Amino acid sequence: MGSCRRRRAPPAHRIGAVLVEQSDRPIALIDCNNFYVSCERLFDMSLRGIPVIVLSNNDGAVVARSDESKALGIRMAEPVFKIRDLMKRHGVKAMSSNYALYGDVSRRVSEVLHSYSPRLETYSIDESFVDLSGFGDRMETHAAQMRDAVRTETGIPTCVGIAPTKTLAKLANYAAKKNPLFSGVCNLMDQDVRDYVMRRIPIGEIWGVGSATEAKLKAQGIDSAAELRDLPLALGRKIGTVVLERLVAELRGLPCIDFEDVPPQRKGMAVTRSAGTPMTSFDTLAQAISAHATRAAEKLRQHGLVAGTMTVFYHTNPHKPDRPRHSFSRSIRLRPMSNHTFDLVDAAVAAARKGWKGDPSGNGYGYTKAGIILDDLLSEADRPAMLFPPDRPRDARLTDALDAINDRFGKKTMVLAREGVSRTWATKADHRSPRYTTRISELPTLKV
Repeated sequence: MGSCRRRRAPPAHRIGAVLVEQSDRPIALIDCNNFYVSCERLFDMSLRGIPVIVLSNNDGAVVARSDESKALGIRMAEPVFKIRDLMKRHGVKAMSSNYALYGDVSRRVSEVLHSYSPRLETYSIDESFVDLSGFGDRMETHAAQMRDAVRTETGIPTCVGIAPTKTLAKLANYAAKKNPLFSGVCNLMDQDVRDYVMRRIPIGEIWGVGSATEAKLKAQGIDSAAELRDLPLALGRKIGTVVLERLVAELRGLPCIDFEDVPPQRKGMAVTRSAGTPMTSFDTLAQAISAHATRAAEKLRQHGLVAGTMTVFYHTNPHKPDRPRHSFSRSIRLRPMSNHTFDLVDAAVAAARKGWKGDPSGNGYGYTKAGIILDDLLSEADRPAMLFPPDRPRDARLTDALDAINDRFGKKTMVLAREGVSRTWATKADHRSPRYTTRISELPTLKV
C-alpha cells in the first residue's frame, strides 16, 4: 500500500507585520503606449510619424512625448520655453492637454479589458492590472489577444507584462516595451526569463524606487533589479524602511501589494488650475475659486461622498523673482459635512478673502495658481448627524438640477454667477484638439 505524502506549503516570510507566501497567481499589467500622444493620433493622421509632445495645464511643460520626441532628447516636465528652438528645428508638434478626450478613451480601453478577465484594477488613466488566474498555459496567448483587441477596438497601442506580483508585472511591462524580442508581451512567470530580464533592468526603472533610494542603493553597489532582489530583507529595511523591504519581497515573487478590483474609497481630492492671465483683483480670484469649488462639489457627488475639511490656496509665480511674491493656504472644517455646491463655494470664497493681499503699488500681486483640496471624505450614507443642524434653506434639488442640465447639454452650460462670464483666469490651452468623443459640437463636419 503506497504512502500518502502531504504537499508542503510554500515557505512564508514576515514582511513588517504581514506574513506573505510565494505566489504563482499571474497578474498582467497592460499599459497604453505614450497614451496622451496616442489619443491625439487617433483623430489626426498628420501627427503619425512626427515628433509630438502634449503640454501641461497652461501649456507650460511637457507631460507626454511620442517616441520621435524622446529620440530628440525631450524630457518629461521640460519647460516649453527651454526647447522652443529645438521644436522649431525638428518640427515638433505641441498639443494642449485634452483631458476630456483622454478620460473617455481610457474608459473605452477598460471596457475592452473587462471582457478578458472578471478581475480588473484600474491603476491610472493608462494602466490596469488584470488577474489572469485560471488561464494556465494559455495566459500568454490570452494576453496577446487582449492587447490586439484593445488596438482593434480603440486604436490604442499597448504592451503587457505578466508576473506573480505587481512590482514584477511592472518590470515585465518595461521589458515588453523596450525589448522587441517579446513582441509586446513579456511573461515573467518563468524563473529563467525573470532572471534574464532582471539582470538587464537598472534599479532606477523599478516601480517605487525614487532618486534618493536609487542613490542609496548604488552606494551599496546595487545597480540592477536582480541585485536588488538578492538584497537581504533586513538590509532593505535598514536602507529604505519597510517600504523597500516590501519591494525586495515583491521582486522575489512574494506579493505585498494587494490586488484591488474594488476601488478603495477616496480619502481626498483636489481641483487646482494655473491661471491663463495673472489674477490681480479679488473679484477675479473669487471667480476662479468659485469655479474650482463647484467642480470639487460635482466630483464629490459623482462618487457619493461628502467632505469634512477644505483647504483653499493661491500663490504668485515662484519662478519670477523680480515680481512681488505671496502665497496663502487655509484649511477649514465643513460643518455639516457637505457636497452641496453652494456650501463649498461660500466656504471657499470666505476663506480666500482672509488671505487676500494687494500689492503695495496698487497693481495686485498677480496670482497665477489657485485650488481647492478636500479631505476627511465619507460616503453620504455615513455622514454623521448633527444634534443641532443649521438652517438649510437651500434644497439639494438645486444641485440635482444643475448636474442634470450640465450632464445633458455639456459642462458649464449652467454655472453660478460667481464664476463670472469672461473667465480671464481660465487655463490657457492654445493648442487643444477637439473633444471628439464627448462634445457633439466639436465633431468634424463634412460639406458636400
